[in-house]
Amino acid sequence: MGASEIFDVLREGLWVALIVALPVLGVALLVGIVIGLFQALTSIQEMTLTFVPKLAAILAVFWLSMGYSGQLLVNYYKDQVIERIAQGY
Repeated sequence: MGASEIFDVLREGLWVALIVALPVLGVALLVGIVIGLFQALTSIQEMTLTFVPKLAAILAVFWLSMGYSGQLLVNYYKDQVIERIAQGY
């Protein structure tokens, strides 16, 4: 296996990792901004007000995107990693 093939597998793995993480991180960012704006407007500085809704939103998005993310990871490993192992690289 040459260096270009290794870099192709790594590049594809990084894209898969980005696609899997993007929904959860995006929702965490949006919820954090909305709650921060709410706290700034109401002068409520409660630590649990930021933690609990953000955690609930992250868990909900993770649960909703779990099937797609799992299928994406399985396809990556089946097409890229296991394929290379079967070829003897």
